[in-house]
Amino acid sequence: IMKKSHLLTLLTVLFSTINLFAQEIHHELSMPAPETHYFHVETTLKAFEEEKIILTMPVWSPGSYLIREYPKNVNLVRAKDEKGKTLPIQKIRKNQWEIEKGDAKTVIVNYEVYAFELTVRTSFLDLTHGFLNGVNVFMYPEGYKDLGGTLTIIPHETFETISAPLEVVKDGFSSDVRSQTFAFKDFDELADSPIEIGNQEVFTFTAAGVEHEVAMYGPGNYDVERLKKDMAKIVESTTAVFGNNPNEKYLFIIHNTNERGGGLEHMNSTALNVNRWTYGPEGYISFLSLVAHEYFHVWMVKRLRPSVLIDYDYNRENYTDLLWVMEGFTAYYDMLLLRRAGLYSKNQYVNYLQRTVNWVERSEGNKVQPVADASFDAWIKAYRPNENSGNSTISYYTKGGLIAAVLDAMIIKKSKGKKSLDDALKELYQNYYEKNNVGITEETLKNTLQKYVDEDMEDFFKKYINGTETIPYAKYFDPIGLSVTKHTNSVNEIGITTSYENGKLIIKTVKTGSPAKKAGLSPNDEIIAFNGFRVDDKEFSNFTKSLSEGEVFNVIVSRGNRLMTMDVEMIPSEQIQYIFSFDEANKFGEFWLREE
Repeated sequence: IMKKSHLLTLLTVLFSTINLFAQEIHHELSMPAPETHYFHVETTLKAFEEEKIILTMPVWSPGSYLIREYPKNVNLVRAKDEKGKTLPIQKIRKNQWEIEKGDAKTVIVNYEVYAFELTVRTSFLDLTHGFLNGVNVFMYPEGYKDLGGTLTIIPHETFETISAPLEVVKDGFSSDVRSQTFAFKDFDELADSPIEIGNQEVFTFTAAGVEHEVAMYGPGNYDVERLKKDMAKIVESTTAVFGNNPNEKYLFIIHNTNERGGGLEHMNSTALNVNRWTYGPEGYISFLSLVAHEYFHVWMVKRLRPSVLIDYDYNRENYTDLLWVMEGFTAYYDMLLLRRAGLYSKNQYVNYLQRTVNWVERSEGNKVQPVADASFDAWIKAYRPNENSGNSTISYYTKGGLIAAVLDAMIIKKSKGKKSLDDALKELYQNYYEKNNVGITEETLKNTLQKYVDEDMEDFFKKYINGTETIPYAKYFDPIGLSVTKHTNSVNEIGITTSYENGKLIIKTVKTGSPAKKAGLSPNDEIIAFNGFRVDDKEFSNFTKSLSEGEVFNVIVSRGNRLMTMDVEMIPSEQIQYIFSFDEANKFGEFWLREE
């Protein structure tokens, strides 16, 4: 006989489940006047039993680790019941609104979102197109983040096409014949869905058994047939790393603009902002590496992720010290996959890796900030650089990518060319996503890597991940046919970067330990004259390059409109240079830089 308390618990759970399935949420998005840059949202909530409903809008985007305060773009939040009666609504936090619904069966909420920032993480609307990220346009009822629903999009009369990574459902939510209705299983899926609305060019290709749609906004020098072929190669090479592709369909939204903008990953889509002329000889590889980078995130970040990011908290920072893995490993593979796809030669890849090592090892911040700390501090440092960032921080993308290369070399050596970092990632993906979606920690990562390198990883992590010791590249790369020699050159430089602004030469950064730093020069100083001569940008640069060791010159600067004079002594600095040479006859190296 079931105990009374157990029976009561079961009935409570059953009742709650019934209530959950009875509740409905529907969003309607319209854009009646795109020239105003406002999206209009109408959210309908049905069968919520609570007397008060709290609506929450996220303040950040997963994959972009900065509090961006999305509610700042929300205006005119109003609520009414099914009879049109106004319901009291009050903003109770920066991103939350409380509605006193009383006994209303249906709550209809209307608001508008200002959208005039065309980045991969924000939203934009004008007479040419609309682009939105669900994370900064829609809200969810607090406590119901797991509740699915529907979204109807009513495009402006001049827009013909909607490109979205959501499942299309039968309409019936709008009388507008151009509208489309989509389903989302929970708020995470809606938040994770970039949507392009306009007159974009759309083409498709199939790779790894998955249909891929590409929505192209804006003119550019792209070749559709070439893109189909090359993007398919990238998809196939990336899928081969993990063994299977989890998507049934995938969407690329590409904005061709006058700027460079990067990309942002989503579960079954990505948004890319690129310069419209990037498809020419000089920029095409950069575009393909961006495609490879964001597509690699299908597995790494969007599915296999740090344990602390399994359940997003949209209200605050979500800290992790593993971005060097999530983004760094992805940065390693984005170029390696181009090599495997036959889009990049072996020499090109070796030269790229050499440039990367030299950039990291010449960075002052590499001596200061461990890459694990760079990951944790992304929220306050990586996305908020200042004039001293070069002296105090390191990129978890770039440094993490080098660590991935080292780990790959270690695994290839240990397995005698039979396994690689691919195998370790595949095991992590299977164990910590497919079998049990719990995410990884530093310990689970460390334990998995140890199996493949067959050595204790504690010291490695202590020195190079949680510490700032220089990686012995020759030790790790030599076995895979990559010879590394280290040189130290003497360089005459005063250690500043400058910008010529409105006829003024402004110091932007000052390098730690440089002659400029020792003389007292500071960021934001305006350089007025040197050695009695009025300065301009080219003259000053040519002059400093001509100085010899020990030479002293006088410089006059304006700091807050106060004139100051300083003497700068040219003291040569030592610049490290790594030179790589690849032995194509090395069988481990052949396996490493194979073309598939």
